Amino acid sequence: MERLKKLINHIISRINANLIPMGLDIEQAIESTINSADLTRYYAYYALSIDHPIYFRFQESNLGGSYFLGKCDVDRSIIHLSDIRGDELKAKGTVVKVGGVETELYRDEVIQIINSFMIKTLVHNHSRNPEIPEYFRILNTVAMHYSNIHGTTIEGAYLGPFSTADLSVLHNCILGNFSYVQAGYLTRTSIDPGRVWIMADGKYVFDYRYPLDVLEEYISWDSNGELAGHFVEFLRGRRIDFLPVYDSLASKATIPVPESAFLSRYAVIKGDCVLRPNTLVAQRAYIENSLLGKGSNAQENSYIVDSTLADLVVVAHGGKMVFSEIEEKVFIGFNSFLYGAQENRIKVGAGSIVMPHTIIHPDEPISIPDETLVWGYVRTQKDLATQSMPLSQFATQRNLTIGNMSFNGDGAAFVKDFQNRIEHILVANGARYNGEQDSRGHAQKTKSVSYNLFQPYLGGEKEGMFPTIIVNDN
Repeated sequence: MERLKKLINHIISRINANLIPMGLDIEQAIESTINSADLTRYYAYYALSIDHPIYFRFQESNLGGSYFLGKCDVDRSIIHLSDIRGDELKAKGTVVKVGGVETELYRDEVIQIINSFMIKTLVHNHSRNPEIPEYFRILNTVAMHYSNIHGTTIEGAYLGPFSTADLSVLHNCILGNFSYVQAGYLTRTSIDPGRVWIMADGKYVFDYRYPLDVLEEYISWDSNGELAGHFVEFLRGRRIDFLPVYDSLASKATIPVPESAFLSRYAVIKGDCVLRPNTLVAQRAYIENSLLGKGSNAQENSYIVDSTLADLVVVAHGGKMVFSEIEEKVFIGFNSFLYGAQENRIKVGAGSIVMPHTIIHPDEPISIPDETLVWGYVRTQKDLATQSMPLSQFATQRNLTIGNMSFNGDGAAFVKDFQNRIEHILVANGARYNGEQDSRGHAQKTKSVSYNLFQPYLGGEKEGMFPTIIVNDN
């Protein structure tokens, strides 16, 4: 295992060269997280699809339990139990705007991961980096448990557990536990734990901060360096259900799946579940005793338990819900936590937007009206007075402070941007599929995917390392 130890030390040195000037030494975090036995226990797999360009290059890395789709290039990295999903990478010839100037991609975009450590991380979308639009680059970066890297080139950064970097470019940045940032181009910036920060230059700034004592209840590190809190407790009893679905490539759906829908063979389905046409259930999604309406989707690391989703519901990466009734065309944001109970159910009205990293953990039944924006921490119906607002009212706002949230800028632009993004997600996922070729999305295209396994060396100096592998269609 000498090569693996050398790789770990190399990754730590590269990341620390970027982060120690920011006041963070990540050596202890990485070494306490890595279990050497786990690094030889799991195979990795890459997906071949006629709908996505094929290029995979893996060298000098450990990739245990991870999934790769679309063009991916991994070098000197540890990617553990993660999903690298490149089904929305930009194609050669795509014209992008950089500083108001149009430029054409000279090659297909590729996800490139170098000198990085990721555990249970989701990488998706395409990069917003204007400097190198052909590369979705993750360099000298550590991403901890259940973090999301979405459309975000990252260089020399730390992402804490359950954090999200979204549609941005980050250089030498630190994202605290359960923080969310969508703020364009950031350098040498530290985002506090539990901060939800959305900034569009010249348009608006949305800023919410969880009280630290509240945040500690949901995500923290205990005295042994282990993750603790409600998020981890919720996941701990369910993660074991994923082990059987990774035992082989062959599987048979345990419930009927409509022809226009997609249920990943690497998702968990338990109890009485129903999928309507055009639904998409991604790998590592967990569905139990629930119904998904037409065109709804459950993205990676989402959990839907004892709940009902009407048509066109988007459950973004890491969204979790229990005993919830979600009406038509609702958006459940990244890593949101809707933790209802049999006697305290949650109802979200049609057309509503549940902001990324929202926690609704009711002490009584909660009912959110139609067309409502919801954020922050909700325990009672009364809490909605300072944690929500009708979309029509929010659209009129220019300068607002309410509870722990502040907003400045064009409220109408903020609402419109979110609604446009939701519609893009629906179209991209195939929710609007009508039988025509040009209306196909991920739910229809991913049905043609085949999976290929590869394993690490199980002994000797190279134990834990995966062999170099290059796959292309030339």
